[in-house]
Amino acid sequence: MKEYIDDIFMSKDELMKHLADESKVFNNPAIKEAFEAIDRQDFVTDDYKVEAYEDYPLPTMGGQTISQPTTVAFMLELLDPKPGNTVLDIGSGSGWTTALLGHLVGKEGKVIGLEIKPELVELGQENIKKYKNLSNIEIKQADKETGYYRNAPYDRILAGAAFTKSEIPLELMLQLVNGGIMVVPVGDSIIKYEKVDDDQFYETKYPGFAFVPYMS
Repeated sequence: MKEYIDDIFMSKDELMKHLADESKVFNNPAIKEAFEAIDRQDFVTDDYKVEAYEDYPLPTMGGQTISQPTTVAFMLELLDPKPGNTVLDIGSGSGWTTALLGHLVGKEGKVIGLEIKPELVELGQENIKKYKNLSNIEIKQADKETGYYRNAPYDRILAGAAFTKSEIPLELMLQLVNGGIMVVPVGDSIIKYEKVDDDQFYETKYPGFAFVPYMS
């Protein structure tokens, strides 16, 4: 039976090859190395362990999902987190993307994961504990505050749920350092914002994606 299941679903090696050769999202070697080090299977629920290396979203808890590997890698490429960066991860879910960020910024960096659903806060915290080297991560319960001012400013901000154009708050953009990058889904697009100063951002749009909606 196990051999039959193994024939149906991709292995981790097969997923890595797919991301490199077909999706072509490993332009930055650091992103590929993070995917090797942080196992997606550690962040999916037991019902979906056999599908952990498939390139599609999977349900977690509370109607939320763990994102498609190709999409996560693409967003991390745009975000370009560096060792030592402080990063805000909005919508941390089961903790996979947060863990990838923690690996990328290293022990000198810091990642704050924000999640609105208490059961996902707990799940993400438990999943992060599987990696003893990720003491640079904190997952917090989101409240009515936009972002997380207590650790601002951030070098990078990532969001895993879709805003509408009118919902992208100036308060969130102001939590970036000058020269910082924010990558967020907006409708059916991913948008990269590069902050010049408090009044000027460069915006690059990448259409053709689907995300769960942002819930404030």
